[in-house]
Amino acid sequence: MKKFNMIDESFICENCGVTVQKLKYSARDHCPFCLYSKHVDINPGDRLNNCRGLLRPVGIEKFKGTYKIVYKCDRCGESHKNIMAKDDNIDEIINLSVKK
Repeated sequence: MKKFNMIDESFICENCGVTVQKLKYSARDHCPFCLYSKHVDINPGDRLNNCRGLLRPVGIEKFKGTYKIVYKCDRCGESHKNIMAKDDNIDEIINLSVKK
């Protein structure tokens, strides 16, 4: 199992420019408005990845009682998955679910 370092912080989304507030019940790892993330971690919350590329949402997968957003890094091409947050833009989630 990957080591998880709990870092819940606000940030300005580098994709859409919105100020994103802390999640408060877990670690905020993506923008709830456009769903983009940033390639900053090797293990969750460690901030040790030097890539720093934008993680573009490319799909959605069922995960237990929720969903994971599937990402592809625009800089290095690596894929990642993050659990959907309760305040994520449901229209963007639906758009991801119908992408082929």
